[in-house]
Amino acid sequence: MFDKRRIITIANQKGGVGKTTTAINLATALAAIGQNVLIVDLDPQGNASTGLGIDRRDRKVSSYDILVGDASVGEAAVDTAVPNLSIVPSTMDLLGFEMEISQAQDRAFRLKKALVSSGAEKFNYILLDCPPSFNLLTMNAMAAADSVLVPLQCEFFALEGLSQLLETVDQVRRTVNPALDIQGIVLTMFDARNNLAQQVVNDVRTYLGEKVYQTLIPRNVRVSEAPSYGKPAILYDLKCAGSQAYLQLASEVIQRERMRKVAA
Repeated sequence: MFDKRRIITIANQKGGVGKTTTAINLATALAAIGQNVLIVDLDPQGNASTGLGIDRRDRKVSSYDILVGDASVGEAAVDTAVPNLSIVPSTMDLLGFEMEISQAQDRAFRLKKALVSSGAEKFNYILLDCPPSFNLLTMNAMAAADSVLVPLQCEFFALEGLSQLLETVDQVRRTVNPALDIQGIVLTMFDARNNLAQQVVNDVRTYLGEKVYQTLIPRNVRVSEAPSYGKPAILYDLKCAGSQAYLQLASEVIQRERMRKVAA
């Protein structure tokens, strides 16, 4: 559909904002509308891998292996229950990655190199699910990506955390990836009954304007339950409000990509 594949880092230095949930369900929604999608799980906790039903015993080759150059993307990618969606799973080996390569000159570009290895070329979208901190794994993701998608929880400290993340993106742009862009801000865990949540939405839209997606991801029990069954919410309960919101978000992402291509 597009002139080249898109690599999108899904990042927020704060935990518990729906980052991995967004990665899994956006990827599933994109796959459902015909895109070939890969998630690279860069979080040592491996929640994206677990949430897509990849048992720890089946993670023979992992994102650690592609980062250290022991495997290609094609060797590491595992098919999921979702047609058109694969994942490079995570293992606890990632905990030692930063220490192992801290002195290497190419330490920020290991993932970028890996994503041109055999097997990566077939994907239209590659989503990079980062740990909830700014470390060498997150730096690798941002160095490899075209853009950053930021899930932002509708809570009191949202704007404070967002400003820190935008500063990080600026730092990465200055040092390792001048082309890095903000793909968009996704407002998550929205509760329409909560006046504060609506105020956060208004503040973020005032602050960042069109960078904020129109879709609001609601607080939703079914979305929270889905990972324990090893399924994206869209497979677990397609009709729930959370699943429908992620389908809407995927449509917005595609629409923005079309606009970006026309503008280019």
